[in-house]
Amino acid sequence: MPRRNGVCLWSLYSLAVFSLVAIVNGEDPYRFFTWNVTYGDIYPMGIRQQGILINGQFPGPEIYSVTNDNLIINVFNNLPEPFLISWNGVQQRRNSYQDGVYGTTCPIPPGQNFTYKLQVKDQIGSFYYFPSLGFQKAAGGFGAIKILSRPRIPVPFPDPADDYSILIGDWYTTNHTRLEKIMDLGWRLPFPNGVLINGRGDGGVTYNVEQGKTYRLRISNVGLQNTLNFRIEGHTMTLVEVEGTHTVQTPLSSLDVHVGQSYSVLVTADQPPQDYYIAVSSRFTSQNINTTGIFRYTNSKKAVSGTPPPPPPDSDITWSLNQARSIRTNLTASGPRPNPQGSYHYGQINISRTIKVNGAASIIDRKQRYSVNGVSFVEADTPLKLADYFNISGVFKVGSIPDQRTDSAPYLDTSVMGADFRAFVEIVFENRENIIQSWHLDGYNFFVVGMDGGRWSDKSRNSYNLVDAVSRSTVQVYPKSWTAIYLGLDNVGMWNIRNEFWVRRYLGEQFYLRVYSPVMSTRDEYPLPPNALLCGQAVGKTT
Repeated sequence: MPRRNGVCLWSLYSLAVFSLVAIVNGEDPYRFFTWNVTYGDIYPMGIRQQGILINGQFPGPEIYSVTNDNLIINVFNNLPEPFLISWNGVQQRRNSYQDGVYGTTCPIPPGQNFTYKLQVKDQIGSFYYFPSLGFQKAAGGFGAIKILSRPRIPVPFPDPADDYSILIGDWYTTNHTRLEKIMDLGWRLPFPNGVLINGRGDGGVTYNVEQGKTYRLRISNVGLQNTLNFRIEGHTMTLVEVEGTHTVQTPLSSLDVHVGQSYSVLVTADQPPQDYYIAVSSRFTSQNINTTGIFRYTNSKKAVSGTPPPPPPDSDITWSLNQARSIRTNLTASGPRPNPQGSYHYGQINISRTIKVNGAASIIDRKQRYSVNGVSFVEADTPLKLADYFNISGVFKVGSIPDQRTDSAPYLDTSVMGADFRAFVEIVFENRENIIQSWHLDGYNFFVVGMDGGRWSDKSRNSYNLVDAVSRSTVQVYPKSWTAIYLGLDNVGMWNIRNEFWVRRYLGEQFYLRVYSPVMSTRDEYPLPPNALLCGQAVGKTT
C-alpha cells in the first residue's frame, strides 16, 4: 500500500471508514484517559505518609463525562503490589467484567497495565472511583466522577456558575499496610485520625465564589467508616441530585453524608461578602473528628473568625432519619433520558422475593470477623465472574448464603446468592447493632421505600413510599433499625453487595449477587473482554 508523509494510506482509509461507520451508526462519544498509579509522599494532616497517587495527584484526576460516553481508561500499575479500581455507582450495564472488584476482575499486577472500557449508559449524576483491593482505599487512589446530562435533555435547575466536586472522608495517618496487618491479626483498628476535604486537612481547601451566583457542589463521602455532616456557615443548601436521581429540591442547613454516598446541592452566594466556614464533622461516634474549608467571596471583606457552625446533636438520630425520609424523587424531571423519572411505577410491580440482609460482628477462629446472614466472606483464588464464565468448578457455590439470618454459628465461605434476571425483589437491611451501617450494591440503583427503628415485619410495608422514593445505590441503616429497598434485576452479572464500613467489608461483611439469564445472549450480557486479565484457575484459558 502506498504511503504519504510516512503514513500508510490504508491506515488513513481504514480510519476514514471507521469514522464514517461511527457517524452513520450514531456511536456514542469516546473519552480516553491514561493513568499512572504510584506511591508518593503526601501530607494531608501535616505528617508525611505514603499515599497512592494517580498521575501524581491526590486525590486522583476527576472524570468528566456525559450520559452514554464510552470511557477508555488505561491504568498502569507502578505499585509494588496488585491494584484494582472500582467505580462507585457506575452501573456497568451488561458488563460486570469491568466493575473492578476482585469478584469480577483480576488485579493489575505490579509493572503491568489494564485498560478499562466503561460506558456510562443511561446515567447522570455524581459518583467516585476508588481502589478496591485490601485496605488500599486508606492510602488514596480515589477521585470524583461527573456524568452530565446530554445537551438536549432538560435539567430541573439553571446552569450553575461553577460545578465543584467535594470528596470528604475520615482518614488514618497510619500506613494502609500496617492497618491490614492489624486486622489480619484479628485486632480492632483505632479510631481515624481526622477528616479530609479533597485530600486536605483543616483549613486546607478554599472555594472562591462570586456574590449573587449559584454553585453546584457534588459531595461524596469516600471515607472508611464515619457518617459526616456537611454545612456552610450562614448559607442554605438546596438538594437537587442523589447518585444519579434528580430529587425534589429541598432546602438544607446541613447534610448527613453516610460513607459511600454522593449528593449534589446548590448554594447561592447571597450573604455579605466575606469568608465563611465549610464545616465537616463525624456523626454518631464516641469520638468526634472535624475539619473545615473556606467558602470565600471574591470581594471578601473579612476572614473567617470564631468557631465553625456546629452539627446537629449526635444524640438525635431522629433528625438524620427524618432528613433521609425527606429525600424524594422529582417525578416530573427528566433523568438521563427525556421521559420523566416518574414514568417508572415501581410501586405497582409485584414482588417475587424478599431477601433480608443482616450484617453483624462475629468471632470466628478466635479472630474478629463480620458476616452477612451468618456467612463471613472470603475471597476465592479466582474472580467469581471468570470462574462462572469458564465453568471452573469448586470456586464458589450459588446459594452459599441464605436469604435471611439463621441461628447457626457464623462461618467462612465465598458467599454468592443467586437471582433471576428480570425478577423484582425486596431487600430488607436489618441492623441490630448500635452503629450506623451503610450498604452499597454494584451494578444497580434501587428504590429506598422505607426505613424505621425497631424490627422489620410484614406490617412495615404499610409505611412504604410507593410513589416517589429516591433511587440510589448506597443507603444507610440506622442503629437498631431497618431499611427496605425495591430492586428490578435488569442487569445480568456478578455484583458486589457490601457494607461501606471498610473494616467490616475487609473482614467479611459482603457477598455477591449473581444475576443470571439462561439465554446467554449479548443482548443481556457482553462477552468477556478480549483484553481481560486472567489469574488463579483462569490462567491459560482463551478469552
